[in-house]
Amino acid sequence: MLVKTVLNHVEHFKSFVFSTVRFQIVRGSEAVVVDVKPRANSKPECSECGCRGKTYDTLPVRLFEYIPIWAFQVFLSYAPRRVICPEHGPKVEALPWGYGKDRMTTSYQIYLARWARRLSWQETATIFQTSWDSVFRAVQYVVDFGLANRNLDGVTEIGVDEIAVHKGQTYLTLVYQLNAGARRLLWCGPQRRVKTLLRFFRDFGKERCKQLKFVCSDMWAPYLKVIAKKAPKALNILDRFHIMGKFNEAIDEIRREEAKQFKAENQTNVLEKGRWLLLKRPENLTEKQTARLGDLLKLNLSSIKAYLMREDFQRFWEFEHGDVAEQFLNNWVTRALQTNLEPMHKVAKMLRKHKELILNWFKAQKRLSSGAVEGLNLKAKLTIRKAYGFKSTKCLEIALFHTLGNLPEPLCHSKFC
Repeated sequence: MLVKTVLNHVEHFKSFVFSTVRFQIVRGSEAVVVDVKPRANSKPECSECGCRGKTYDTLPVRLFEYIPIWAFQVFLSYAPRRVICPEHGPKVEALPWGYGKDRMTTSYQIYLARWARRLSWQETATIFQTSWDSVFRAVQYVVDFGLANRNLDGVTEIGVDEIAVHKGQTYLTLVYQLNAGARRLLWCGPQRRVKTLLRFFRDFGKERCKQLKFVCSDMWAPYLKVIAKKAPKALNILDRFHIMGKFNEAIDEIRREEAKQFKAENQTNVLEKGRWLLLKRPENLTEKQTARLGDLLKLNLSSIKAYLMREDFQRFWEFEHGDVAEQFLNNWVTRALQTNLEPMHKVAKMLRKHKELILNWFKAQKRLSSGAVEGLNLKAKLTIRKAYGFKSTKCLEIALFHTLGNLPEPLCHSKFC
């Protein structure tokens, strides 16, 4: 079977035909080159408006990289025509296998982008003997197509969070859809400011904002301010993961202060290497760690008091009714403020300040939590590592949409990607 026959079977370029197939040295290696010719009497099409017109002139031959076959790279060879467009004047004709000045066919770009979702971008470039920039352009093409053709109807539950992306205080704000069976990245933007999240709601649209029922977020003040303004009908549920994270920060602060006190008084530091004993959930400890934690619980230490207060508060999440949970929360805050543990005072004041938003978790019948957001964040961090070499935040956003956006893709005839 001829290569031309295979191409005719999978690719259908209207007004063009495959001509000669030959071997040619391209970039220092032997490659398969397929000549493409316009059909007889066919008129070129303006790349701006799609209007057909007479041929103005013909440009030099260009090579467009196609999906590799066996041990050879494949190129389509074509001399583009310029069309006389009544509206735009002389323009290079539209080519059905590519767009703009890019020298890769759209089929090859989709092929590379699908592999770049499985492998790192650099691995993909190495395997297919191309450059990192070529892989990036392929991913960008697929993402741009997906963003232009995705459907945002039916989004009623979203989660807002941020991840650190560079050294220093550099963040990306991420907005996820959390509807069951449709979890995906909806939007991302640089930094974590009021303007950042306002930009999401502006892009999302007023009508879609009115349809939001639940918003899961942390206690970052700019997020709460914007959510209250732009989605007033939605129930804002504070992220359980971040709330318990405040407890862990307080316990760790108390433990560090006690360790300094032991050192200053030349006492044995019984808390040495005990950080994760206090921060991990009891069910996640090993047998050895559980035994040592049991010994620590017998000691009258401030760290242990804080640990027991955190474990006592865990009961809050087990209540079935919001009024009972509110009463427990009030009692716990009162007891915490009566201790001499300043870091726990901060936690108690935080709980009292955001009590209404915390209790929204029960109004939502416990059906929405931070678990989905944190799971997607882990995938986002993995994507950052796989796409190492990105040169800008915009490039990183493209990588995240490619992996987590669940975007529609252009049609690709290759099944092996």
